[in-house]
Amino acid sequence: MHRLCVALLTCSTALFAQESVDSPPPPSPLAAIYAEATVATAKTSIYIGAVTLTMPPFQREAQTYHSTYTAKVFPFFFYNEKGRLSITLSDDDLRRLAAGERVYFNGEAFSSKDEPRRVEGQADPTDPTSGKIKVRVWVSKNIELIFNTNYQFTGSPD
Repeated sequence: MHRLCVALLTCSTALFAQESVDSPPPPSPLAAIYAEATVATAKTSIYIGAVTLTMPPFQREAQTYHSTYTAKVFPFFFYNEKGRLSITLSDDDLRRLAAGERVYFNGEAFSSKDEPRRVEGQADPTDPTSGKIKVRVWVSKNIELIFNTNYQFTGSPD
């Protein structure tokens, strides 16, 4: 009888272990929310003027968020530009944001004329899906623009 119980226990343990290996873990309920990030329009001052930066929602592919941007320079409209922008945030970075920790990130931008722009910043969460963001954009070796605004993860929670 003892051998039969041990045999049944061993078989059921093996079946349970095999089942847990074959079936993927259930998706995180917040994972889909992080597929899209919306960043509010940002504005910064420059010498006798201002730069307004607008971006449609960012879409996440692998570890990188991608979007486009429009920069309007007032009153120097001839410096206006459009381009594309990407920011790298790993899965670990997203977990730290969800836990309320500050996260630093890097990225790059290219104007429509393919002029490169270095991008760095930090995100400070106010809750698991939104917070404040500070972004530094190097327009040239000597010109750095600093934007402070808000972000929110706006992907579908399904």
